[in-house]
Amino acid sequence: MKKSILAASLATAVLAQIPAAQALTIGYATHHFDDKFSTILRNGSQAYAESLGHEMIQVDAQLDVGKQLDQVNNFIANGVDGLIIQSVDSTAAAPMSRAAAEAGIPTVFVNRKPTPLESMAQGQAYVASNEVESGTYQTYEMCMQLRAEGKSNGARGYLLVGDLASEAAVQRTIDAEQVVQLDMCNFMEIIGKETAMWQRNEAQDLMTNWLSTGEEFDFVIANNDEMALGAIQAMKAAGIDMKDVVVGGVDATDDALAAMRGGDLDVTVFQNAKAQGEGAIDALLKLINGEEVPREYYIPFELITPEILKTHPELSKM
Repeated sequence: MKKSILAASLATAVLAQIPAAQALTIGYATHHFDDKFSTILRNGSQAYAESLGHEMIQVDAQLDVGKQLDQVNNFIANGVDGLIIQSVDSTAAAPMSRAAAEAGIPTVFVNRKPTPLESMAQGQAYVASNEVESGTYQTYEMCMQLRAEGKSNGARGYLLVGDLASEAAVQRTIDAEQVVQLDMCNFMEIIGKETAMWQRNEAQDLMTNWLSTGEEFDFVIANNDEMALGAIQAMKAAGIDMKDVVVGGVDATDDALAAMRGGDLDVTVFQNAKAQGEGAIDALLKLINGEEVPREYYIPFELITPEILKTHPELSKM
C-alpha cells in the first residue's frame, strides 16, 4: 500500500511542474460531461492549469465521435496552444491525433488509450492508469472475499460492462474473465454480462431485469463505480440484503466510498483522477516547451476495501 502511494508520488515528480513563459490556452475535449469520474478528471485538470496561470476551455462531445473530431478541429482553427483529449472511441483517436500533429499543436490523450497506440502520432503522449491492474485487482479481491465467506464450492454472478468503445471497458472485462479462470477463483461463474455504458441509471435498469429472472447470485462485478451503485440501488429496491452479495466497482469516487462505508460496496479500485489530470497538464506543458515526454505515463491503481479505506491517507478524508 505504502509502496503504491510512494510510486504515485515519484511518478508525479517525473512530470515536474513546468510553468510556461506566458499564459497558455489549452483545449480540453472530453467524451461526455455526464460521467462522474471524467468530471473529477477534467475539473482537476482545469484547476491545476489555472493554478499555473493558464486557461483551459472544455467541450463535451456527448458520446459523438464526429462531434468530437469537429471540436478538436475547431480548437486547432482557433489556435490553442495545446490539446488534451479524452476520446469518445479509443479506436477513433487517429484522425484527431493526425490533425493536431499536422497543425503542430502539442497533444496529450488522457484516460482513454488510443487503440492501437500506434495510431497516436509521434511526439504526443498518453496519460492514464494501466487498465490491466484495475479489473484484476477488483475481481481477485472479490474472489478472496467469496472464499472467506465459504462460497468456494460455487458462486454465481453478473458482470456490468462499460462502453465498449472505451479501451478501459474492454480491458477491465478481459481482466475479470481471466481472474475467474484462475485455479483459486474458478469457482466463480459469470451468468450474465451486458453493457450499461458506465451509467448508474442504465445499470440499475439492467440489474432490475436480471433480478426479474429469479436467478440466485452471489456477486456483481462492475467496470466502474457508477454501474456498481446502480446495481446496488436495484438490489436494495428488491429487498436484497447487501451482506449476501459481494459487489465491486472501479474508480473510488466519493459516492462509491460512501456506499462502502455504509456496507453496500465491498471492493473498488482507486483510479486517481486528480493525478491523471495533473499529469496530463504537466506532460502537455513539457511538450509545449519542446521537452521529451514518455509516450505512455501511468498513475498506479490502488485496491480499496473497507479496511484499507479506514487508513488511506487521501481517501479516508473523503
